[in-house]
Amino acid sequence: MTIKYGLHKCLQFGLAGLLGCLSASLFTAKTQAQQSNIVPDNTLGAESSQVIGNLRGLPIEVITGGATRQINLFHSFQEFNISEGRAAYFFSPSADIQNILARVTGNNRSEILGTLGTFGNSSPNLFLINPNGIVFGKNASLDVQGSFVGTTANGIQFGNQGVFSATNPQAVPLLTINPSVLLFNQIQANGGIINQSQAPAGTNALGEDVTGLQVADGKSLLLVGGNINIDGGGIRAYGGNVELAGLAAPGNVGLNITGDNFGLVIPENVERADVSLSNGAEVNVRGADGGNITIQARNVNLVAGSILRAGIDTGLGTPNSKGGDITINATADTTLIDESGIANVVQEKAFAQAGDINITTGTLTLEKTGLINANLYGQGNAGNVNINAQGNISFRNSIPGEANGIVVKVNEGAIGNGGNVTLNTNSL
Repeated sequence: MTIKYGLHKCLQFGLAGLLGCLSASLFTAKTQAQQSNIVPDNTLGAESSQVIGNLRGLPIEVITGGATRQINLFHSFQEFNISEGRAAYFFSPSADIQNILARVTGNNRSEILGTLGTFGNSSPNLFLINPNGIVFGKNASLDVQGSFVGTTANGIQFGNQGVFSATNPQAVPLLTINPSVLLFNQIQANGGIINQSQAPAGTNALGEDVTGLQVADGKSLLLVGGNINIDGGGIRAYGGNVELAGLAAPGNVGLNITGDNFGLVIPENVERADVSLSNGAEVNVRGADGGNITIQARNVNLVAGSILRAGIDTGLGTPNSKGGDITINATADTTLIDESGIANVVQEKAFAQAGDINITTGTLTLEKTGLINANLYGQGNAGNVNINAQGNISFRNSIPGEANGIVVKVNEGAIGNGGNVTLNTNSL
């Protein structure tokens, strides 16, 4: 049983549109998977969330109701899980809705093993808030038209209007502006985020099939919690922003929203948790323009063929295009091992000014073909690599004939200038 990717394209006409899409063979089989465990709580009173299960006998839950506060729609659940082979969609009842925020007030983590999406009369951003943790399984996917934020914060603050809390749940006050702060009042021992998604996610601008958690081009995808583990999973926001941030102690994380750009501000004195990419994990924002990746953590580990990709993709861009940056801020160690890498490049037949690779860390280790790459393959200028390490920068256990280290060059056939490499360290 498969769910056709891009369901939202035919859901823009609301609930009637959803029914029409389903009747038009959107699903290839009747319900087989166990119904998702999505249980609204009673904290919103008369505005409680409502779940329509097995809509017309198909493997989908539609979530309606909730508390509307001008541009924001709030939902509250005791449990929120999506079974494998199923989908759950939040319905936006108004063109005014810009943000849908779903909190989980129970004691269990959320397991997203199928498709999580939105549809209706607007293209809202979606926030999933569960202090106990969030797991995206191998077949998890996103079908949202706006940006996505998955967080293990205790609650979200809205300027000076109040807080939407998962650990002290109450009726929603008049929260009518964009979220401004993620509140981590306490850190659950297992309250991290895991992404194993390798589900089909449509095609990229080059027509290539891609997998993982994906938002629309130019949008943002943020995972903010305790330890963040991308285990063989993909994260894609072409021309948009991806931020991964781990906290190990209570603190407040600022959330800046400017149009489609979501950005985090983590105080320097807050203890951080680890962010790891393993088993061929990939974060990719490479498109025709823009595209930023930011990781804020204690330790940042890329192992077993994992990679961060930014820049301008093959044949895309214009002379006025500017690629975004890859930024790592690690209070302890940054490690790239076993063919893992960081690449911010202008690809062949592409035009652009490349962005930079900026790493601030305790130590940096590149081992067994660990590679930082800011090459120019097309036309324009390569970006710079700037590394500030309080401790050592190490290149070790190289494999003969394989690159291991930092490469910034203009490749054969490219037109333009190479970037600079700046290393500030106690020992190289």
